[in-house]
Amino acid sequence: MAAPEIIPAPPADAPLRLLLVKLKHIGDALLLTPTLVAIRARYPKAEIWVVVRKGTESILAGCRAIDRLLTVAPPEADKRGAGALWHDTRVWRELRRQRFDYAFELTDGDRGRWLAGMSAARHRCVNVSRYRLNLWWKCWFNRTAHSLWVNGHRVEKDFHAVGDFLPLGDEIPPLCFAQDRAVEPDIIRGRGDYVVIHPVTRWKKKRWPKEHWFVLCRALLKRTKTIIVSCGPDEEERAFAAELVAELGADRALNVDGCLDWAGLAGILYRARLFVGVDTAAMHLAAACQCPIVTFFAISVVSQWSPWKVRHETLSLHDRMSYDDMVRLGAPEVMLRLTPEMALAAVDRLMRPAADS
Repeated sequence: MAAPEIIPAPPADAPLRLLLVKLKHIGDALLLTPTLVAIRARYPKAEIWVVVRKGTESILAGCRAIDRLLTVAPPEADKRGAGALWHDTRVWRELRRQRFDYAFELTDGDRGRWLAGMSAARHRCVNVSRYRLNLWWKCWFNRTAHSLWVNGHRVEKDFHAVGDFLPLGDEIPPLCFAQDRAVEPDIIRGRGDYVVIHPVTRWKKKRWPKEHWFVLCRALLKRTKTIIVSCGPDEEERAFAAELVAELGADRALNVDGCLDWAGLAGILYRARLFVGVDTAAMHLAAACQCPIVTFFAISVVSQWSPWKVRHETLSLHDRMSYDDMVRLGAPEVMLRLTPEMALAAVDRLMRPAADS
């Protein structure tokens, strides 16, 4: 078998045209930003295009490394009709016209491979250490890497998926949502002493028990003037946030009611003393804003999804039992065993001083 072709890395001043495709959830999109920042630092003249699934793009508004951001239809069948298919085809045709130097497939799925592999980029790159290519896709990718990523953080996965082909250095940057792109909402005007909690997620297996939240929040109000309750626009999330605010009192707990965009939430997080929440995109945004974090993990693998390069404590049972044992126990019981007392101890270790009002 012939040895693989050794292709020299492009010089740092090369005006590269780069495409990165990552069609995953909102938090996954934000986890791409350290790689984008590293590319921009190494190749300041590069033109960087990113394709994500529709509904995730706004969390990338704080990353100035992106030159062009495109979206394709979400994967849910009920959200993809003929119009969505036509839109995705137009996106693919636009990408083919660009004649990129490099296209990176970061989705590990057929839709991402379709866009990156058939983009007509000179170098069409994919990692095959876990998700192998069948004969069809082998025809469309001409650069493959085998770096193992399963046990690493998902930030590292993206970084090395690009770094296997472009030298990005050894130091991976933090998550990025630039402070000058954050928006300070009216809800925090004149407030410098508050904690943000994000108690809900549409993933039921990641939820911490309601009663635990009540206990923890009452204790938090002895340590801060105000709690700001963050949630998404989902009706169930909003209902729980409203119930929590009613329990704590509207004079001490403020509800964003799912109305903030990511820039608005970033504006809150940059000044917050602490973020306390479940494993969700809001947690990763707190990391991007360098807000200290206390977070709860049920069965998700902490090493892959924990807050990246920010002061934090992750509460889980991973150090007490095996993954298989946690699966048998079930996510609700796992979360029940993460007590308010455990969370409060972490709060006292991490909460930073109040900002000036």
